[in-house]
Amino acid sequence: MAAKWEKQGANDGVLTFEIEQEQIKLGLDKAFNRVKKSLNVPGFRKGHVSRTVFDRMYGEAALYEDALNILLPDAYEAAVDEAAIEPVDQPKIDVDKMDEGEAWVIKATVTVKPEVKLGDYKGLDVDKQDREVSEADVEEELQKRREGQAELVLKEDAAAEKGDTVTIDYAGTVDGVAFDGGTAKNYSLELGSNSFIPGFEDQLVGHKAGEDVTVKVTFPEDYQAEDLKGKDAEFATTIHEVKTKQLPDLDDDFAKDLDEDVDTLDELKSKIKDELVAKKAEAADNAKEEQAIGKAVENAEITEIPQAMIDSEVSNQMDQFLGNMQRQGINPDMYYQLTGTKEEDLKKQFAADAETRVKTNLVLEAVVAAEKIVPSEDEISAEVKDLAGEYNMEEDAVRRALSDDMLKHDIGVKKAIRVITESANEA
Repeated sequence: MAAKWEKQGANDGVLTFEIEQEQIKLGLDKAFNRVKKSLNVPGFRKGHVSRTVFDRMYGEAALYEDALNILLPDAYEAAVDEAAIEPVDQPKIDVDKMDEGEAWVIKATVTVKPEVKLGDYKGLDVDKQDREVSEADVEEELQKRREGQAELVLKEDAAAEKGDTVTIDYAGTVDGVAFDGGTAKNYSLELGSNSFIPGFEDQLVGHKAGEDVTVKVTFPEDYQAEDLKGKDAEFATTIHEVKTKQLPDLDDDFAKDLDEDVDTLDELKSKIKDELVAKKAEAADNAKEEQAIGKAVENAEITEIPQAMIDSEVSNQMDQFLGNMQRQGINPDMYYQLTGTKEEDLKKQFAADAETRVKTNLVLEAVVAAEKIVPSEDEISAEVKDLAGEYNMEEDAVRRALSDDMLKHDIGVKKAIRVITESANEA
């Protein structure tokens, strides 16, 4: 009997298939060879009982469960291919018939990938993106780099202003009681950086080195420490030093100090402009791509998304994120400790738009099929080379980690994105 697929819901159904006697016999032989190793039968050395004796003592049916476990993965995969369905979750297996001398009949309750009916995905209208870089943009970036080269110079007998950096001791209390993390010595704080509790930095403006200041603040309601949320606190603060930024002159020497590849300030400005043009073009391209793909997804009709696909997407995103953290030397436990979060918090973060990501992937896969996109061997080789460079791996290692089907899928999706984006009209 050929594999038979009976759809019973939006994305669910029953796949019925058989395991023929020829395969069953091979499975029983393998099952027997595994079982006999642990059998102690009088008159036989351990592991050397014959199949005939085993069948007489226990019956062939004693091997059925083990044989089924051996045969089922390949039989199910073959049935899925024959029925041309795409499961997205582990099936629920039920044995329908397992009679001696006959084919075994298996029923698998399967959740499959939802159907996608594409709407318009080419020639979509998107917002016109700003790609122009003005002289004001260049001057703003130049000033940022100048700020980055500023030196802190001690202010003698002068009050602190916003933008100045103060060196302070502070000791915080709530209702007269010190709390964890509320004390520091010789702490360097830039006023106006908003790195402290709201209101703290403002109360140091106008004071000089050597002064003691009682800073009164209220912890925000969303403060990370539960016992401090919304609490009024006082910080006994001593200002040791006040330093101000001294900016370098905007001249050729500054340009050469900042970038060894230029000799003049004009050359530096020209280089900055080129960098900003490239950066703005990339941002514009990304915005165009995001908007075009978003419209293509909106135009498509998709049946209900299986929860298994959403759960899988969340899991994949978490694995990718934590893997990136691991490559930076931060393991999951360390990440949760540094951010004051838990695994459940990260899961909720990625779950927020998981359904949208799943829908987007489904639409892009449907575009691959509609456009009959089939990546070539040269494209696969190029993708392997790019991935090897990105992750600092040998190309052979990439090949071992990713199957051709996975590589073709990713290349196809990238090409589908180009089909949608490059045909979009900026208006």
